[in-house]
Amino acid sequence: MDRIKEVDILVERAILVGVNLRNDGHFDYSMEELENLAEALNVEVVGIVTQNLERITPSHYVGTGKIEEIKNFYDEAQANLVIFNDELSPSQIRNLERDLETKVIDRTMLILDIFGRRAKTSEAQMQVELAQLQYMLPRLVGLHASLSRQGGGTGGGFKNRGAGETKLELDRRKIEDQISKIKKELEHVKEQRETQRKQRRKNAVPVVSIVGYTNAGKSTIMNQLLSKIGQEEHKQVFEKDMLFATLETSVRQIELADKKTFLLTDTVGFVSKLPHHLVKAFRSTLEEARDADLLLHVVDVSNSEHGFMMEVTNETLKAVGVEGIPTIYVYNKADIANVPYPVISGDNVWISAKQGIGLEDLLQMIRQHIFSDYVTCKMLIPYEQGNIVSYLNEHASVYETAYEENGTLLSLELKEADYAKFQQYVIK
Repeated sequence: MDRIKEVDILVERAILVGVNLRNDGHFDYSMEELENLAEALNVEVVGIVTQNLERITPSHYVGTGKIEEIKNFYDEAQANLVIFNDELSPSQIRNLERDLETKVIDRTMLILDIFGRRAKTSEAQMQVELAQLQYMLPRLVGLHASLSRQGGGTGGGFKNRGAGETKLELDRRKIEDQISKIKKELEHVKEQRETQRKQRRKNAVPVVSIVGYTNAGKSTIMNQLLSKIGQEEHKQVFEKDMLFATLETSVRQIELADKKTFLLTDTVGFVSKLPHHLVKAFRSTLEEARDADLLLHVVDVSNSEHGFMMEVTNETLKAVGVEGIPTIYVYNKADIANVPYPVISGDNVWISAKQGIGLEDLLQMIRQHIFSDYVTCKMLIPYEQGNIVSYLNEHASVYETAYEENGTLLSLELKEADYAKFQQYVIK
């Protein structure tokens, strides 16, 4: 099924509408973010209308007296679209479109459209399409009256089951079938992911997962760490200063100079009021972080709302069952924030990923977290056990090698599991 095309992005001029409920301290930022989301789809924002309310108006979201103000502003600014800062109910969209006489979309639709355009892999495309279809399904009811009128003539839409209503039921069935089909396909992908995870656990390779708000610099950090260890250029991930630049989970193996290796995964960024259908659809992708040994929670410290962004990230992670995992808080863009960097304080580090400053400190912190189970010792390996020496040269940090009368003497650092396996060769 084709992606939902809510707006023609080439000619859109939008009025943004937001309701500040009970003096929400993050309302201004939420409206600023809505503007950024609109611009991410090349929509030109030509005006903003806000209203303070104690509760949402069930019929129109805004107070009915505000409709006239929006309509006047819309005409003056020669807009052709109105975007609301919350998810609207089907009846609210219907009432607003009727009274404003224009196309109305909500924040959820906007985010779904951005995800639809950014999705590159077949898995991400399926996840987005599933969320779009689940969003659309209840909104078919909003077409009920107009479709019935088309099919039922002048006899009153609800009295006659006309062609329009039959079409509505067909559309619903088609969407339900498509949802069922995509869910099955995603279940298959999830099983493949689980197999990969089991293999990683079997190989005992530690997993470090990068999480955080959209545009905090997660992909930049991943690329800078890859550069630092001399990884090939083609392993770099896409990075750009825009919302939701990457939706795919990237997994890269990081091999340090002392032969220690870990997997670094980068997940989709979060945003406030992230549609719950989208969170559910991306659940298997986000669950990559659930099996991590360590999280790097990347924060754009230059943004005055970074505390709020951290809350949103933590709440979203909790929603998909990512809890209780050791976390390093990486305060990125410290250069723009004019705060001292690189600085380490407990499990917090202030860096500038763009400048590549503080990454050595970050790597050191990662080491301390995930390689704390390493043992330093000496082993004397009999010459006939050359395969063990080869294994240790490949999987451990060998500091010194000497050839004694009874075998090869190694001074080395290795995993506890390998230490236990070759304990008989350890020299006390």
